[in-house]
Amino acid sequence: MKVPASEAQENMLKEAKSTYFDLPALDVSIAFPQATPASVFPPCKSDYYQFHDLLTIEEQAVRKKVRECMEKEVAPIMAKYWEKAEFPFEIVPKLGALHIAGGSIKGYGCPNLSITANAIATAEVARVDASCSTFILVHSSLAMLTIALCGSETQKQKYLPSLAELKTIACWALTEPDYGSDASALRTTARKVEGGWILEGQKRWIGNSTFADVLVIFARNTSSNQINGFIVKKDTPGLQATKIDNKIGLRIVQNGDILLKRVFVPDEDRLPGVNSFQDTNKVLAVSRVMVAWQPIGISMGVYDMCHRYLKERKQFGAPLAAFQINQQKLVQMLGNVQAMFLIGWRLCKLYESGKMTPGHASMGKSWITLKARETVSLGRELLGGNGILADFLVAKAFCDLEPIYTYEGTYDINTLVTGREVTGIASFKPAALSNRSRL
Repeated sequence: MKVPASEAQENMLKEAKSTYFDLPALDVSIAFPQATPASVFPPCKSDYYQFHDLLTIEEQAVRKKVRECMEKEVAPIMAKYWEKAEFPFEIVPKLGALHIAGGSIKGYGCPNLSITANAIATAEVARVDASCSTFILVHSSLAMLTIALCGSETQKQKYLPSLAELKTIACWALTEPDYGSDASALRTTARKVEGGWILEGQKRWIGNSTFADVLVIFARNTSSNQINGFIVKKDTPGLQATKIDNKIGLRIVQNGDILLKRVFVPDEDRLPGVNSFQDTNKVLAVSRVMVAWQPIGISMGVYDMCHRYLKERKQFGAPLAAFQINQQKLVQMLGNVQAMFLIGWRLCKLYESGKMTPGHASMGKSWITLKARETVSLGRELLGGNGILADFLVAKAFCDLEPIYTYEGTYDINTLVTGREVTGIASFKPAALSNRSRL
């Protein structure tokens, strides 16, 4: 029970505050005029080994248009929305106009990009703002791709065109409160009834879920005990999605808890191509490649910001870039970006040639996020006190990278996927719980 303060107590508190207690913060350009904030995004200096030359004309064009849009439309507002943990809906039409949603899907109004062009677009969005890249990745490389790979022709024609234009938004619901890494053990159920299915259960950490028009939801068929996929429309009776608060990273992304209480889904909205958990791997194989390119883009942006900052910020009568230890850290960051880009590019080429394995994708995602963590940590050091301000990008990128390090398979789980592939031995379950001797 809240006890109301007396008038005397309120007056005492008011008098204790200074006259400028409630004044708004100074604009960062006035408060700290020596360096340019990330609202004016720095030019790209991170392609030191000129990987741009490896890209086709189409892929270069995609990079150019995405970079220009992100720097002009998103960079000026991203810190404000990140601080408020709100989504900037006004940029959705601008992202839709880029024509990158739907990535490598062919037809149905989708762009039919090469996997490399799709990856480059992902990196360019993440270079400016990781949350925006996660928004597009969930919508495009998970939800839309599931419909494209596992949906009926009618479902593709019905849903994909508007999703490709971002006129409608989708989310992808696999993870549950009790089942993250062990997602195949999910408990949400789908029970067959006349004319459709009844879904019961709970999902967690579902990006875009609080405002998605279309929800792709996975549930266990009570008859076959296999995983099936369903398209659920927003505001369906029994469906509830609520925002998860208090995140330290990807704060712009609206992750949600989904509750399903006797949600009816008509037969026409069951995805016919999802008949086991293995069918989701067709989607995850592509999305994991895209997720690997998010840390590449984040690291590019952090390097670009640090490069400009060190030349602008002066101490002891010289720019920070003049000090040996700062140059060493900057070059270490630059080397990481070159290696990360090369791994990501090779991963795309393996996929395009039909040679990519789950182990390839998992090692790419796990190793790249590991090196990105090192890179943004170095950037955090280089910016000193301003390294904890979202205005200068690095603090925001530092926090945004943490959930990316975890989602689409944690670093540890992804290494075990690759380990299983190279040794032929699965090591996911503890030895004491395994039915089979590990000796």
